[in-house]
Amino acid sequence: MSPVVEVEGLVKRYRKSKVNAVDGISLRVEAGEFFALLGPNGAGKTTTISILTTTLAPTSGRVRIAGHDLRSEASAVRRQVGIIFQNPSLDMNLSGEENVRLHAILYGLYPYRPAFRLMPAGYRHQVHDLAAVLGMGPEIFQPAKKLSGGMQRKLEIIRGLMHRPQVLFLDEPTRGLDVASRRSLWAYLREVRERHKVTIVLTTHYLEEAEQADRLCILNHGRIVAMGAPSDVKSQPLEEYLEIDAADRAQLRRELHQHQLEFAEDGAFTVRLRGRSAHEVIRELETPLTRLRTRQPSLEDAYLRILAEETDE
Repeated sequence: MSPVVEVEGLVKRYRKSKVNAVDGISLRVEAGEFFALLGPNGAGKTTTISILTTTLAPTSGRVRIAGHDLRSEASAVRRQVGIIFQNPSLDMNLSGEENVRLHAILYGLYPYRPAFRLMPAGYRHQVHDLAAVLGMGPEIFQPAKKLSGGMQRKLEIIRGLMHRPQVLFLDEPTRGLDVASRRSLWAYLREVRERHKVTIVLTTHYLEEAEQADRLCILNHGRIVAMGAPSDVKSQPLEEYLEIDAADRAQLRRELHQHQLEFAEDGAFTVRLRGRSAHEVIRELETPLTRLRTRQPSLEDAYLRILAEETDE
């Protein structure tokens, strides 16, 4: 089965720039995957998504979306993708449903009718079904400007799925949302993928979100610096940490310095083992400890190490 997204040697250089915003990246996304693009500001994530959704022309490289060539079959590509932009793109003067209806009419999916109740039954059933999957009820008939940030994002996803795309692209969809809203939106996205068999490609700053993807791609300075399942990225050689604390924190701090142990102080003390065992380090400390545990490397540890190595190069 062919990948639904194929990218080979993609390059984008903006006019008057001396460096490439996207610098020769190649990747494949399989049908049904949850794929995350992760990286710091300026890494090239939004530029990449903009190219893949035909809103920005590449400088060079080859892209195929759902079997269609991006350059020669742009119209066919647009019919196969849904897009959720980084910033809300709703008409705030319309209701939620009117925003969806306008999208459906512009795509030529249904004829225009001046009210929801006058729209074809197929449209009404589709809106109700998508709204139910995304946890929207009567709110969809409220003015868009009165909806919460989380509800506006869900509304944009409903709108983006109306034409039944094969790939849904989301550029930082949870930006500006609180923790509860982010988690809720992710749960609904997983439901959308299962119910509607859609491939999801998104960009994110949040490591905890990227960790939930099937595969992730870390970008830095327009280049791919790591790609694979989150567990594979985390499994790259990383050391364990020791988290400790004490009632007499000043004494513990002096001891750590005395034994030339590297540590960070953020609440508790996080001590780098540097190849030593946790037991060996603990035996050297005389200060009574109130907290003690080893910490396995996280995706954040791997991410920061990968970016640090890239900077050193």
